[in-house]
Amino acid sequence: MDGPPGAQLDLFPQPQQNKITRIIKRDGRLVAFNQLKITNAIYRAAASLGGRDRDRAAVLSNQVVDRINASFPYGSTPSVEEIQDFVEKVLVDNGHAKTAKAFILYRHERARTREQKPEVTSVQDNIPYKVLWRVLTWNVDHGCHTVEALNETLTSGGWKKLIRDAERAYHDEIHHVAGVITKRLPDLRLVIVAGPSSSGKTTTTTKISERLKERGHSFVLLNLDNYFKDLIHQPKDEYGDYDFEMPAALDLDLINEHLGSLLDGKPIQMPIYNFKTGAREKETRPFRLKDKEILLIDSLHGLYDGMTRSIAPENTFRFYIEALCQIKDGDGEFVRWADLRLMRRMVRDSWHRSYDPAMTVGHWHYVRKSELRYIVPYIQSVDYIFNGSLPYELPYYRSRLLPMLPEIAARYSGDPKKVDAHQRAQRLERLLSSIASGASEEDVPPNSLFREFIGGGVYQY
Repeated sequence: MDGPPGAQLDLFPQPQQNKITRIIKRDGRLVAFNQLKITNAIYRAAASLGGRDRDRAAVLSNQVVDRINASFPYGSTPSVEEIQDFVEKVLVDNGHAKTAKAFILYRHERARTREQKPEVTSVQDNIPYKVLWRVLTWNVDHGCHTVEALNETLTSGGWKKLIRDAERAYHDEIHHVAGVITKRLPDLRLVIVAGPSSSGKTTTTTKISERLKERGHSFVLLNLDNYFKDLIHQPKDEYGDYDFEMPAALDLDLINEHLGSLLDGKPIQMPIYNFKTGAREKETRPFRLKDKEILLIDSLHGLYDGMTRSIAPENTFRFYIEALCQIKDGDGEFVRWADLRLMRRMVRDSWHRSYDPAMTVGHWHYVRKSELRYIVPYIQSVDYIFNGSLPYELPYYRSRLLPMLPEIAARYSGDPKKVDAHQRAQRLERLLSSIASGASEEDVPPNSLFREFIGGGVYQY
């Protein structure tokens, strides 16, 4: 295929059956799976080297689909990035290294093209315009809707007031959500909290719980880690590694059975999963939902349909939190929410886990891929969308992260597998270079959500 042209075919053989019917695009949209696009992508890569064998492209395309079918259970929705990873591996395994390289270069060129296009955040992350407009309006009213306005507030003496106003708005929304939950009692028995990495779920859930306790109610966490299937039944990815991030890794049937029993006031025998042995223990733990207790699920798969298929909607409150940073940079583009969360994660990982921030950047692609696959497609099913960002965060990232970003960008420069990490580091460097310095962490309240990431707060994480 890397060599001379071969015969051309217009019709391509298709697999007998595909386990997947939809895939997740990079913007979070669910679209129909079309194998012809795989065939065309392989053919284009080969054609760039002089190859013209469409028949061979179709055969390789079938191999890609075979591997997809072997790696994902029925009804799964892999991301377009995962599909492309399969294509690269199939090409290499079949001795088409040159074509694989051409395909990789094509992917990176497309990534650079997307990088230059304006990002339509509301479409990408399935957040309603009404929610975004409310956040943006608040920022405009408080002089923090652009980097320029934020810098002006920082240097003109209005910084402490901005922090106070932002904290008051955040806690007012906490109070509102607790009220919404309370009004739906006693029918409401299950609260599902979902959100991407570093969106502020931990602190926000803790604060909502505090408000509920004031009203005589409390959250009881159902730890879904105990519902992992035994290792011998776990799904594997295309490399033969166990994939614990797929919904199929959990015993969804048992989860639904136990949820139904708990909400009916019946006791269950909670499984105990041993991660060292990769299997459940023989012993179980009795568990029952008491009066005025609300069951809480905090899981990557909390919004997945199969997780709560047996539970009536009136018994469930689906809560989604995202860092809706409605601040425009110097180029007039909104700061990416995923970038804000990445900076949070870099800071927190460095002090809380002694983890190299460069490694956090390098791993972020996998974090984001899971979010797009398991969270974003289900956002429209939630009952409430909560803003987990604070408009005063950026200057604090400047002081902590800016000095190391040039080195991080250089570390991933030239690595074809880390183009996304290189671009993220460069983008963060440009952003933080435009932020004024001088913000004092002493001005951040000890009970602030922001303390979850910079440390020094009243909560234990």
